[in-house]
Amino acid sequence: MMRKHTTEMTVLVTPQMSNFGGKMHGGELLKLLDQVAYTCAMRFSGNYVVTLSVDNVLFKQSIAIGELITLNASVNFTGRTSMEIGIQVLAEDLESGIIRHTNTSFFNMVSVDKEGKPAPVEPFSPKTDEEKKRWAEAEGRRAQLKKE
Repeated sequence: MMRKHTTEMTVLVTPQMSNFGGKMHGGELLKLLDQVAYTCAMRFSGNYVVTLSVDNVLFKQSIAIGELITLNASVNFTGRTSMEIGIQVLAEDLESGIIRHTNTSFFNMVSVDKEGKPAPVEPFSPKTDEEKKRWAEAEGRRAQLKKE
């Protein structure tokens, strides 16, 4: 059975998520990014997963209180026990209907067994041109990390 390799999460940005400037606090967004990465990786692997690293979080634009954010997560790459989860954040102004791409990030998640030891994951086989492009980009990030 091929497991689902994408997850979408939608959240209304509320006042308790604000920073001192009246925008969404970066830490609140990081928490949501980790949650959607966890959900996507666990849904794909069928195992409990933990966050190994965050390769990149790019804050392109601030997010206003009252906006609706959609976090689109996908498995970009699988190793033996790890998965790279790519996440795109879209913010929607509910009054105007304008949607902006505000953030991009890449989380590396590891599948673990009941004893907390790394557990194998089924390989992800990219099929679409977009999936193949994401796979190649993920391989590039992995190669760069190994050099550092």
